[in-house]
Amino acid sequence: MAIFTFKGGVHPFDGKELSKDKPIRDYLPKGEMVYPVSQHIGAPAKPVVSKGQRVLVGECIAEAGGFVSAPVYASVSGTVKGIEKRRVITGDRVDCIVIENDGAYEKAAPICEKPYEEMSREEVIACIRDAGIVGMGGAGFPTHVKLSPKDPDAIDTIIVNCAECEPYLTSDYRKMLEEPDKLIRGLQIEVALFKNARGVLAVEDNKPDCIRLLKEKTAGLSDISVVPLKTKYPQGSERQLIYAVTKRAINSRMLPADAGCIVNNVDTVIAICNAVTEGEPLMYRIVTVTGDAVKEPQNFRVRTGTNYAELIEAAGGFAHEPAKIISGGPMMGFALFTTDVPVTKTSSALLCMTEDEVAKYAPSACINCGRCVEACPSRLIPSRLADHASHFNEEEFLRMNGMECVECGSCSYACPAKRQLAQNIKSMRRMQLAKRKK
Repeated sequence: MAIFTFKGGVHPFDGKELSKDKPIRDYLPKGEMVYPVSQHIGAPAKPVVSKGQRVLVGECIAEAGGFVSAPVYASVSGTVKGIEKRRVITGDRVDCIVIENDGAYEKAAPICEKPYEEMSREEVIACIRDAGIVGMGGAGFPTHVKLSPKDPDAIDTIIVNCAECEPYLTSDYRKMLEEPDKLIRGLQIEVALFKNARGVLAVEDNKPDCIRLLKEKTAGLSDISVVPLKTKYPQGSERQLIYAVTKRAINSRMLPADAGCIVNNVDTVIAICNAVTEGEPLMYRIVTVTGDAVKEPQNFRVRTGTNYAELIEAAGGFAHEPAKIISGGPMMGFALFTTDVPVTKTSSALLCMTEDEVAKYAPSACINCGRCVEACPSRLIPSRLADHASHFNEEEFLRMNGMECVECGSCSYACPAKRQLAQNIKSMRRMQLAKRKK
């Protein structure tokens, strides 16, 4: 059996054994619900509710603010307390709709009631747009935009990112085991939008049970295949995944569609199935609460807007005082200074660690060993890029293709001198991207 992969990458401790055997549990929130109006790349959503208004589960509370935007839906029934600034995982205070949960969970009508079999291509994409579906494995790019490329006939490969290469995360793994039919149905819906497309379920080979189950489920389908990937980080990064599956390379100036591909996360594809076949907007998120500081690591089915602190309590609280709490995985997640932040569409995990591995070691001088070069999946020279970034040498940073960095953190992980290479490079990239916007 061929194993697909890319050049570079690292093999960090995965920590998945803490939660991989814990079935998904539904969690009902207790306190008020907080919904940031920007849970995606693009224009923030525009609130369509006012203080004192009662809303239902699945009712739109903020409409899309443009084509590259996505609406936000209430995940509980209750009364709108107001629209105010609240803290989110990045540490910023942003506009949020606050709803007092009444505990009744009274539902609104489905967003689209027309049977899928009677929908046109445009109606399917409109349903996905109206459901507020975004990429749930990364930055939250609106899915309907991905499914509306300039040349639909050029799309020949729809890839479902089943790699889940980030350490400790097991939400996609549990979804594949517990809802394989919805995953495959969602992929079939996507493939049907493009006349020349085939579907690929790309799974890392550390999940043999998922590979076996998905192969059994797709045995009679000619347009969908299961591709085993080598277990390596960042195998799930969009550029690396496309290369592993198709051997087509893309850069920072290209979109996956330029290589004839569309890539979506497991949870995103299941959300497409729920929207198109059941008329359910995106209101839920599977969140892995894990780490050696947590008493009972779990995978929760969480309503967006739920407070992170509630999830820690639902997982038994802390077994030990955490030295670091991260939203997401250890490689690309955001370190939190408070758990008083809401679950959003792009939340994937809450990682609580008893040791801060980064703070424990003081960085030393570069020894020119080249390990960061070997690890870099973009084939860059991270040590030099980090030097240019720290000295604000923009010209040399750009000359050495610093914008091609995917910010995976492999270089920092591989560095024996414990230099924060990825952090310096990421800061410079953010500066350059801000300049381009101006």
